[in-house]
Amino acid sequence: MQLTNYTEYALRVLLFLGALDEEEKTNIKDIAAAFSISEHHLSKIVHELGKLGYIETIRGRNGGIRLAKRPEEIAIGAVVRETEENLSLVECFAAHGNECVLTPVCRLRFALHEALEAFLRVLDAYTLADLLEDRASLRSLLKERRG
Repeated sequence: MQLTNYTEYALRVLLFLGALDEEEKTNIKDIAAAFSISEHHLSKIVHELGKLGYIETIRGRNGGIRLAKRPEEIAIGAVVRETEENLSLVECFAAHGNECVLTPVCRLRFALHEALEAFLRVLDAYTLADLLEDRASLRSLLKERRG
């Protein structure tokens, strides 16, 4: 199983924002520089995270972006489910378009479904706060990357 870049970058944005001081704001340019990600691509992700309620965007001269929730309230499994476009590991997971001739007798899809559920269950056990345990080191590393 491989997460899309979109989901990976969404998680990176949350980690970046979580490493900031509580009321500190940043901008897409700083996050893009820290991770060497296109600002254009990142703006789509930031917009989506805002729509999902994970981050808040403040407009204006003193604007920026920051977490909208406390890190303890952001479940990693939920973020993955909401940002990953397609969690269908194999064709037979899809409700439409399954043309695999083995589907009526195949047990592989059940094993893969169980494995996917286990993967997501593990992610559900973690919050953003768990991933920010060494916040000072993370903040220092990200500060270096921004220049």
